[in-house]
Amino acid sequence: MGMQKYEFYALSPYIFVKKCRITKKMSTFAVSLSVKRNMKKVTILVPCFNEEASLPALYEALKELMDTHSSYDWEVLMVNDGSRDNTINVIRQLRKNDERICYVDLSRNFGKENAMLAGFDYATGDCMVIMDADLQHPPHVIPEMLKYWEEGYEDVYAKRITRGKESWLRKRTTLLYYHLLQKTTRVEILENVGDFRLLDRKCIDALKQLRETQRYTKGMYCWVGFKKHEVLFEQGDRIAGESSFNFTRLLGLAMDGITSFTTAPLRLATVLGLIVSLVAFSFMCYVLVTTLIWGDPVQGYPTMMTVILFLGGVQLLSLGIIGEYLGRIFHETKNRPVYLVRESAGV
Repeated sequence: MGMQKYEFYALSPYIFVKKCRITKKMSTFAVSLSVKRNMKKVTILVPCFNEEASLPALYEALKELMDTHSSYDWEVLMVNDGSRDNTINVIRQLRKNDERICYVDLSRNFGKENAMLAGFDYATGDCMVIMDADLQHPPHVIPEMLKYWEEGYEDVYAKRITRGKESWLRKRTTLLYYHLLQKTTRVEILENVGDFRLLDRKCIDALKQLRETQRYTKGMYCWVGFKKHEVLFEQGDRIAGESSFNFTRLLGLAMDGITSFTTAPLRLATVLGLIVSLVAFSFMCYVLVTTLIWGDPVQGYPTMMTVILFLGGVQLLSLGIIGEYLGRIFHETKNRPVYLVRESAGV
């Protein structure tokens, strides 16, 4: 019994020291955790499609930003949208080196709009900055966005001063498209404004509720409302790779924007049909009167073919417009998931 008591006293200093060290570590960890909880969390959402060449440079730019502004708790959420190159492996390696990097790997390419919805679903920040992986959206603009967010703005959008290396035709057609959309919708669609913006948690939660499959997020930002503020920036050029948005995909995105936020094409078809009917009736009266009074012979084959082809073209145009809207209904009624996830980490 005495021996046991002696052993206890012999070991007690060691136990005491070890317990103090453990207590000190736990206390330090608790303080660190408490400080981190009091910090506001910022999520940077980066949709990625075939961006293996751009990601290392993007990470270095974001790392410098996060290390400089350490008063925020940072999270970089990369959504791999079914890339066919080595993008996902590059993201995994970045995750190993820096736990602030999180990722969601989609099962296939669902498109940028749907990849951003995945980002909305998985983001955990008090606010979120959406930017492209190719550094056309400069990270040095983010602190200015955060400043306005701290002042109470809930949607701080970046407006382009210049559009980088784009052809004259593409710039003109883009501006024409925004002008047309602005005139035909009841929602104000911002011109020269893309996805580069900061969204408050309120905006993120609102956008998560919009689960439509044919998405036009640029219009949704305006549709949900909230308090907005503008910052200006000069769009850079891609640092590597090529843009996946060719003319066909841009045209499809434009059609999604028009059919998502306005029924003006349907009204145009109605007005066009009314005008054609009035013109045809007027021409019929003219032919009837000239034949009865002056005895002019009715024009033959050329006139008939011209009228038939014109009316046929108007009918096909109207059917095509109706078909666009029916196609959207067809896709929405299936109620399929907007995206599917293969793998995720850190979220």
